[in-house]
Amino acid sequence: CFLEVFLLFLVLTKQQFPRLCTTREALLTKECCPLWEGDGSACGARSGRGSCEDAAVSDQPDGPQYPFSGLDDREKWPLVFYNRTCQCAGNFMGFNCADCKFGYFGENCNERRETLRRNIHHLTRSERNRLVSYLNLAKQTVSRDYVVATGTYREMGNGSSPMFADVSVYDVFVWMHYYVSRNALLGGPGNVWPDVDFGHWAPAFSPWHRVYLLHWEHEIRKLTGDTSFSIPYWDWRDAQGCDVCTDDLMGARSRQDPSLISPGSVFSSWKVLCSQAEVYNTRGVLCDASEEGPIRRNPGNHDQNLVERLPTSAEVEFTLSLPNYDTGAMDRTANMSFRNTLEGFGDPRTGLGSSSRLGMHAALHVFMNGSMSSVQGSANDPIFILHHAFVDSIYEQWLRRHRPAPSQYPESNAPIGHNGDYHMAPFLPLHRNKEYFISSKELGYEYSYLLNASKSEGYMRIGSGGGGKKALQSYPPPGGQLCSAKKK
Repeated sequence: CFLEVFLLFLVLTKQQFPRLCTTREALLTKECCPLWEGDGSACGARSGRGSCEDAAVSDQPDGPQYPFSGLDDREKWPLVFYNRTCQCAGNFMGFNCADCKFGYFGENCNERRETLRRNIHHLTRSERNRLVSYLNLAKQTVSRDYVVATGTYREMGNGSSPMFADVSVYDVFVWMHYYVSRNALLGGPGNVWPDVDFGHWAPAFSPWHRVYLLHWEHEIRKLTGDTSFSIPYWDWRDAQGCDVCTDDLMGARSRQDPSLISPGSVFSSWKVLCSQAEVYNTRGVLCDASEEGPIRRNPGNHDQNLVERLPTSAEVEFTLSLPNYDTGAMDRTANMSFRNTLEGFGDPRTGLGSSSRLGMHAALHVFMNGSMSSVQGSANDPIFILHHAFVDSIYEQWLRRHRPAPSQYPESNAPIGHNGDYHMAPFLPLHRNKEYFISSKELGYEYSYLLNASKSEGYMRIGSGGGGKKALQSYPPPGGQLCSAKKK
């Protein structure tokens, strides 16, 4: 076996519901200001790392897509759970200010470093083996510092009866993607609102996933001790199939069942969670974080009426040419919107929103035809990370090409959760959407093919080969169908 052997152990992680903040006392006082072990003070205050402060939220109006107030725990995040959190100073970051801001390293967070995200097909064999090993270690290692919510705040008796579960480091991220995109629970079986998503279908799509990947990358470094680790990307432009679906990468197709992963890959043994959105909606409950079977994937055998093929270089270039980050209602109907076209609901040939066919980011999810094809459960498949790294690189290319003013990111009237000053749910530490409408270089990372856009991988090669209340939330919009690649 090419996998490196690691011992199973508990590890620190960085996002969503710190274990110390999920006690009855913490929930009733609505305060999440854990001690920093370095000096034993809340938020490392004695060392000047941060302080426990009121969590300030924006009062700017949201768009009309979600016509409720006070029903969903993600509204005005994190106020339903906590109204006081750590606010970190200088280059410090984290739920207790124990970590460094993205791009900074060292005990005092004063070492500035830039990491390089590379094409997965350019990794050496040992680097590929290491990537798979790190992913599997994260899947097998229970998070020490974080738990995930299995009930709403109301179901917890407004904090008097905590409902949380232990999951692995990898599955913390699976749960986060489920939680940000889940339907709003309005009370009772089947009573959900599907036209809401705090991380998709609106302006925060790109910033939210950027922060998600940065935290994931950081956790792998802490878990493995490999501070040089960076996420590779899968450049799927013009690909004819899933060329990362090999047993030395993300797992080949099983010969016994084409919807499963080959037993020659460690990913064939992985179990998914939070993947049954329709079941949760019918019952009117949150995912309980229990295992729900193997990863499913059947690339290319998808609904051809939704997605004809994987995106082309020409479609990527057209998307990059759109000068406006978002437009109109700033949702899936937005026309000539870079964000909506990148996300896949704008036609990558015309820029018109609410396209009958899905493109760009969404096209890849549908093409994979399995666990990746449901928004809420898509992060169960490790291809998710490679895919979103490339999507993030397109966002980065757009930022560099158009150099948008900060005012291009909307301060008001975007769908709920997406205004500039809204804190991203369900992150702790807190991040505001507009804070990540900036270049990756300011956050300490770069993409290899963007080092020199004139090189063979550059985007400048234009056209080169190279619903209803019970609707299931999937990459086809509510009301659409849910489906059951060669680059350098």
